[in-house]
Amino acid sequence: MNILALDTCTEMCSVAILKNGELFEQSLLTQRGHSEKILGMLDEILSQADCGLADMDCIAFGRGPGSFTGVRVGVSVAQGIAFASKLPVVPVSTLAAVAQRAIDEHGANYIAVAMDARMQEVYSATYQSVDGLAELTGEERVCLPELICLDNDSSFFAAGSGWKEYETSMTTKFSGQIHGMDNQLLPTAAAIAKLAVKQIENGHTLAAEQAMPVYLRDNVAKKKGEQ
Repeated sequence: MNILALDTCTEMCSVAILKNGELFEQSLLTQRGHSEKILGMLDEILSQADCGLADMDCIAFGRGPGSFTGVRVGVSVAQGIAFASKLPVVPVSTLAAVAQRAIDEHGANYIAVAMDARMQEVYSATYQSVDGLAELTGEERVCLPELICLDNDSSFFAAGSGWKEYETSMTTKFSGQIHGMDNQLLPTAAAIAKLAVKQIENGHTLAAEQAMPVYLRDNVAKKKGEQ
């Protein structure tokens, strides 16, 4: 199975290829210019993996939440490639990708992901490791940092930029439940590719035209619809 993955939802612009189990990846921290940078990175990763789009079985992409512009860029690029190559797509949550990194890099079992959503809010969700893969245990939501939902009977590994941006208020409220933290974790295409494998194996792929962004914040989605 060969998967081309990409993510532009945050300041981490990244691409990856999972080629018969071998991972090739490239990431770049950048505040802007994702649409220009991602195309060059895709060319480079295909060259690095010594393959072409014709060798791919699927396009996986970060479907949000994240930066409005970044989410839109990622969906558009994934759709464009999928249409041109006649390939299916697999949308993957950026929150799940952060949780997957916590599992892979820290051995976390229960993960509380919080990504900075600006406007004094966070995108949040909780996950558990099931056979080494991040599995959603609640719901994805946007909320005030102190209102994220954690199971009172569980302890969590805290992951994501929200835990850095709102560290004082969040760690104070959830101090008894947080055991370990990495507030530098951002979603990557490599994590997205890994999560996409199970979806593909379960037949959960979509046609290119069905690729949709997930913003979580209703007013942002509304503004896009009004454009």
